[in-house]
Order: sequence, then structure tokens, then C-alpha cells
Amino acid sequence: MPSVSCFCWSSMRGPCLSLPRCIVPSLLSVRPYPRFRGQTSPVCSLPSVFDPDVSIATARLTLRPFGPQDEARVRSIVRSGVRFLPPGAPSEPSGVQQWLRNGVHEPHRAGQGIHLAMTGADGLIVGAVSLFKTSWTAGTTEVGYAVHPLHRNRGLATEAVRALTAWVFATTRLRRIDLTANLDNLASLSVARKAGFTWEGVLRDAVLEEDGPHDLVVLGLLREDGGPPAPLLPRNSLRTPRLLLRPPSEQDVPDLAATGSDPFTQAMTGIPRGYTEPHARAFIEHTERMRLRGQGIAWTAEELASGRFAANVDLRDLDWNNRTAEVGYMTAPWARGRGYAGEAVLAIARWLFHRHAFRRLQLRASVANTASQRVAEKAGFVREGVARASLDGDDLIVYSLVPSDLD
Repeated sequence: MPSVSCFCWSSMRGPCLSLPRCIVPSLLSVRPYPRFRGQTSPVCSLPSVFDPDVSIATARLTLRPFGPQDEARVRSIVRSGVRFLPPGAPSEPSGVQQWLRNGVHEPHRAGQGIHLAMTGADGLIVGAVSLFKTSWTAGTTEVGYAVHPLHRNRGLATEAVRALTAWVFATTRLRRIDLTANLDNLASLSVARKAGFTWEGVLRDAVLEEDGPHDLVVLGLLREDGGPPAPLLPRNSLRTPRLLLRPPSEQDVPDLAATGSDPFTQAMTGIPRGYTEPHARAFIEHTERMRLRGQGIAWTAEELASGRFAANVDLRDLDWNNRTAEVGYMTAPWARGRGYAGEAVLAIARWLFHRHAFRRLQLRASVANTASQRVAEKAGFVREGVARASLDGDDLIVYSLVPSDLD
């Protein structure tokens, strides 16, 4: 999958909780509470305003307000045309000084949020993270973030969001933090998952951008949420004697479309009728979103000798409590009859059982699809029965594979 820039700013959008003590998580350090109404409290008589002088330190970053000292750096950023500064940032260098004096601080003056610079160990601004749409009455706020292109793919956005959300819950009464990201912004969805946010739903055609409407994913983090992110399978590549199994990418779209539109594939699977390249592209994006939610993963199987697309294999319906999953596959018309699908499925099964402690892999094939049945049997799957009227009214044969079958 091609890299997607991490850019998550949405338009600017909190019963109050009383905690017994204010414990700041060990992943960050913060300045002492400022004085409010003449008092500084070590316990949770927390203010309904963000500390304007906040400074949050993480392993690699400091999150702090923008200020006059940033003028030269911000001017350079504006001149370069790189977009990662908070909404409202000037488009011309002549507007930088005024923005740093007033504009960047407007959300705080309005009581709705705060813009913070992400700075590295050398003090260089590498990104920005913000709180906005804060409702102190409802106890909610929203977080947005962006990272300079030269500093992406290093986990800085995740580090910043984790630190800022921990600080919010430690130093305010707010009980919920929202995060929204375009459905096709896989980088931002990955940041949200790693930062502990829960995927709550999709707003269809919720934002209108230059290329048209986009669906918007709504994610949430509650004060009581905690623990590690939900499990997911890593984007590992696997090798067999004849195949490389790698994450699907844009280069696979033509071959995937040709495979999906093949008459045999159309007759034997539930793939959309009239399968085209847009279908293939949407499938690849869908599988990565499913992976980020811990619900599945896909591979492209290509011939080691030629590098040509041979098959698509995917895991779906992952049950992490019971460690079960289902496997499906499509073999390209030009690669059929060579045993590629079985070779790929068996390699994935071994990886799933041995590396991730799964206990069962299910495979279903149409009663009319004898080729798929042969794949299952050659890979060592055991036939369990027939699930009647399972695919558009057709019966499916149910097979399973468990670790002991591979001993």
C-alpha cells in the first residue's frame, strides 16, 4: 500500500467528572497547574480552561504553544508551501507575525481549544497538534494533528496524540476526546488506533473537498479507556518456495480487476458483478481499513520467478477472543492449475498459528467449485459439512484447519 501522508485536521468543533487525585501518566511530564481564581490545587478542583503555558514532554517531542520565537521557522514553512500548520495559518510570509501574536491563540481566547507546536530535541517544529470544539459543559473536545512531510512515518503523531490526550484527562474535567479522519486517510486512522481511540462509525459524504465528497470516520477516547491498542495483524511479507506474499498495492489493481472480472471468478464467488479497477482499488483500501480495526488482512501472491500477480488471499472475520479466522482467495486466470492458492494459504495458516497463536482457520467453498475444494484438501483442511444457502442461495462446503493438522 502506498504511503499516505499523516494529515488530520477537521473543521474547528465538554456532566463534569471529579477525580480523587490528579495523576499525570508517566509517559509525559507537564508544568505545575497555573493559578485559577487565586488558587493552585494539587488535587482535582480542575479548571475549565486549558493552561496557556502548557509544556508536555515525551520521549522525542515537546508540545508547547506557538510564540514569537517561531517566526523564522514558520516563515520558512509558509514559503515552502508545505501544509501541516493548524487551520488558519497564513498562506503568505507577511501574515506570520500577526498569526503568531493573535490568530494561533484565538481558540484559547474563545475557550474552545489550543494549538501546540510539536518540537524535536533540537527545538525544530516538526508538526502541530490541537484541541478544538471544546465543550466544557458536555465534557468533550476534539483533537487534530499534522506532521511535516520530512518527519512522517516515525510515529511522531501517535506520540503527540497519546501525550496530549493523557494531559487532557490528567489536568481537566473533560471526559471524552473526539477524533475524525477521512475514510481514505489510512495514515490518520493508524495514528488513531495506536493512540487508543475506538472506531465508532462512518459519516457518509460528510466532508466536501476539492476532489468531491468524502466519508468521515468518527473515533472516540474516553477517560476510562486504557490499556494497549486493540490487536491487529502486522503487514508482514511471507515467502514460499515459489511465491512472495506481500501487502496489496496500487500496482496490483489491473491484475486484481482482471481476476475479479474473470467469468469463473464471477460464477464461483460473491465478488461484485462487473468487477472493474475502481472495485479493485476500493477492495485494497477496504482490506487495510479492516486490518487497522483488527478484523482482517490481505496479501498479494506473486511469482518469485517472474514477479507476476498470481493470487489474492485474505483473512477475514478475525475473532481475537477465540483466535479464529476465515480465509478466502482468488487465483488469476493465468496462474490456475499450478497449486499457488494452496501454497499461499498453507504459508499464511502456519504464520497465523505459530506467530499469532490462532486456533482455527475456516475455509468455505461453493459445492460447484471443485477447484477451490481441491485447494482446501491439498492444504490439509478437514471437511466439516455443508452450510446451506450461504452465498446468494448457494450451499457452501465448510472446511477447517487447526494447528494439530499441520503436525
